[in-house]
Amino acid sequence: MGLLNAFNEWRESRYQNHVNRMKEENKCPDCYGRGFSLYPGNEFAYHANQFDCQGCNGTGLYSEWNSLS
Repeated sequence: MGLLNAFNEWRESRYQNHVNRMKEENKCPDCYGRGFSLYPGNEFAYHANQFDCQGCNGTGLYSEWNSLS
């Protein structure tokens, strides 16, 4: 159990560092500020907004991501 707890703490610490870095740059942590999510080329989209980042509604901004979280 100690190894599993250590792994979970490391993963959470890494995620928090990522969120803090994105906050400093005012970028959405989910899409790295791009405003869209990358999907495999073999998926067909019926609607253009299907690829918009769900975390920031396609804006790419941390402030939007934070308000929706």
